[in-house]
Amino acid sequence: MGVRNETTSCLDASSPQDAAGCSGRRDHLFFSTVFFGSGLLFLAMIFASAAVAGGILASYAIAADTLTKSGVIIVGRAIMYTITNVYAIRMAGVFMISLGTIWIRTRVMPRLFVFLTYALALLLLVSSNLTLWLILVFPAWVFVISMFILIISLRGEQAEAKGVIGSHESS
Repeated sequence: MGVRNETTSCLDASSPQDAAGCSGRRDHLFFSTVFFGSGLLFLAMIFASAAVAGGILASYAIAADTLTKSGVIIVGRAIMYTITNVYAIRMAGVFMISLGTIWIRTRVMPRLFVFLTYALALLLLVSSNLTLWLILVFPAWVFVISMFILIISLRGEQAEAKGVIGSHESS
């Protein structure tokens, strides 16, 4: 019963040893689900906020006096602020934490970026109500990580072209 083949599932584990062998796969599944889900939720909230803004602008073009007197602009602005600055920013923080955890487990990125990611994510999760400028932390983080990946990949291509790394030439 303790021997597992490819057809048995982790849910059918009959012994603690079998269940322990599945924990790694469950962890990867959990972090990939959180990573994917938080990214999708962030995008959905940004789109919802943009849709509210678009609706207000379209309504203002049709009946500006009615819109301003009724207070719909105030309610729409409050909805956009709450969606963007409370929920979307916190989902960005969750996205960053899950990605940092994936990085630290796979050792894909340097530890400096992992700890920077955790610190910025904690900042987004805890203090997003302090100032509106904190909304720029996530795009700045994406820019820094993207530039790092771009620089590393370009260095790898140059080194490969010179025959240093992964050269396909036979000597």
